[in-house]
Amino acid sequence: MRSFVPTDIYVEKDCVKNHANQMLAVGTRALIMTGRHSAVANGSLNDVESVLNSGNIPFQVFDEVEENPSTDTVRKAVQVAQGFKADFVIGVGGGSAIDAAKAVSLLLLNPAVDADDLHKASSSPLDHAPVVAVPTTCGTGSEATPVSIITNHGIQLKKSIPHVIFPALALVDGKYLASAKKQLIVNTAVDALSHMVESILNIKSNAFNRMFPEYGLKLWGECKSALLSDAAIDSGLYEKLMLTSTIAGMSIAHTSTSVPHGMSYDLTLHAGVPHGPAVGYFLAAYTEICAKFVPEDVQKILSLLGLKNIEEFAAMLRKLIGTCTIPSALRDQFAAAMKKNRSKLDLVPGAITAADIDFIYEKSLVVESN
Repeated sequence: MRSFVPTDIYVEKDCVKNHANQMLAVGTRALIMTGRHSAVANGSLNDVESVLNSGNIPFQVFDEVEENPSTDTVRKAVQVAQGFKADFVIGVGGGSAIDAAKAVSLLLLNPAVDADDLHKASSSPLDHAPVVAVPTTCGTGSEATPVSIITNHGIQLKKSIPHVIFPALALVDGKYLASAKKQLIVNTAVDALSHMVESILNIKSNAFNRMFPEYGLKLWGECKSALLSDAAIDSGLYEKLMLTSTIAGMSIAHTSTSVPHGMSYDLTLHAGVPHGPAVGYFLAAYTEICAKFVPEDVQKILSLLGLKNIEEFAAMLRKLIGTCTIPSALRDQFAAAMKKNRSKLDLVPGAITAADIDFIYEKSLVVESN
């Protein structure tokens, strides 16, 4: 058994300011990767800029990261970083900004690799420039994982790139959730929930790494009522939600994600479904399949969440994210592709069959009527 999360992680209020010295020690010229609006609205960009200015660290802001970042965006950001002579990258935002920052950090030290080649395996591990992660959503946990999910529109592929890129430093502050809409918080929290469930219902799960998702599911269960309520999220829960997300990231850093995430990528790429709901739609049915193989683990998950059975789990997810309707032809196309996805299927703690995959799709998605 092994436990390994090399990122230096702080989860606390005002942690960007509190750990300014750690950020300033990472490099000498920074490229800040973020989206167009949220990092300004929630104050995270200002906090990072203030720290860099205090330490006289030159920086360039690249604020064009889209949801589900593309190889085109990564390529453009690398050109900016090279022109600025950046030697480290700061991802400020949700998983998209942090994942894009990781991809840029890899290409900064490997200029012969084109962004469109990011998904190709290398014959030897590639170095990357240091990354600082400042997450502002409570879902992806990318600040604690080596994973970077990038979309290549040219070949219609959304997938993690096969390179290990742990951030050097992660600064996690719940106050950045204050300006987020309730549904965004819910959507990202469902992603964190999926990370922890998939980490336990996983062939790589063991006594060491199980400590992360089991504690994280307990925390998520304590936030469940607030997420299900029609009221706004109380600010007192912001730090707990962010902590849960980071723990969920630690969970999949050890085991990787499994079938629900593998199924979600097509739903996002081809049907435009946001990532959190796209994963969440498949979660209850996947749990039902795994109950055939590891019933004690499924019961443990339900108990930590304060749920009696899988039916309650499915009902909770429907209340949080609703349902998804797609054409039957598209569903069948997704199912056919998933049946060949050994990287995800081989992580299932049992002999999952083609019929099981069909069952998950049939139970998780609503087929569009003619």
